[in-house]
Amino acid sequence: MQANFINCLFKRDRSYYRTKYADDFAFTLSLTFILPVNIGVYKMESYKREFIQFLQNAGVLKFGDFTAKSGRKIPYFINAGEIKTGENIAKLGEFYAKAYFDKIGKKQTALYGPAYKGISIAVATSVALAKEGLNLPFFFNRKEVKDHGEGGVFVGYKPQAGEEVVIVEDVITAGTAIRETMEIMKSVEGIKVAACFVMVDRKEKGKGEKGAMVEIEEEFGFPVYSVVDVYDIIEYLEEDEANKENVERIKKYREVYGA
Repeated sequence: MQANFINCLFKRDRSYYRTKYADDFAFTLSLTFILPVNIGVYKMESYKREFIQFLQNAGVLKFGDFTAKSGRKIPYFINAGEIKTGENIAKLGEFYAKAYFDKIGKKQTALYGPAYKGISIAVATSVALAKEGLNLPFFFNRKEVKDHGEGGVFVGYKPQAGEEVVIVEDVITAGTAIRETMEIMKSVEGIKVAACFVMVDRKEKGKGEKGAMVEIEEEFGFPVYSVVDVYDIIEYLEEDEANKENVERIKKYREVYGA
């Protein structure tokens, strides 16, 4: 039993722990002496709950049958394109800004939003950070290189050699889109990507058995942060019996692609 418990902890399978081990007080108590925190009772952080509710209310988090850019058939979809009001894009920017401050503090960087969905995220995050006293430039790419006017592939700020860039994206599934982004970044000599922020870590395999976000970190050398992950979403959904089918489909999908 103890081996299974520890295994589920490191996989963050909270629902399994809650239903199977919640009453095993003695073993939980013993773990408090060897683990850095008391995990006897899990309670989702309030900002994560607020963010998931926001994604649902805005129509960003959808359940059904979808095809990811990687070609995988997925049971839930994160679509930043559904953020289409001033109030919602401002709120999204605030969540990204909070994640930025939490993870890298007041580091001076340039925000990059990959076309198309990353564009509004970069703008909103830049505005939210500026309201808190951190004024960062932003830029994004064109899908087609412009050969007239100012020309080039980028719109907005032009990062210089030696500067650091933070990528703001909606989600990483298998890592296909972020690898395309890194190819685009090669056209700017001397810049360094400091980090990438996404809405949701889907905790899925990348090209191999490792998680996609882990692969990105190892391949390109920068950390990838998320506001919430799939375990947070499952935990949130399990609080309402009406979500049972969606939870089961997500778990079944993860049996194949989960990392």
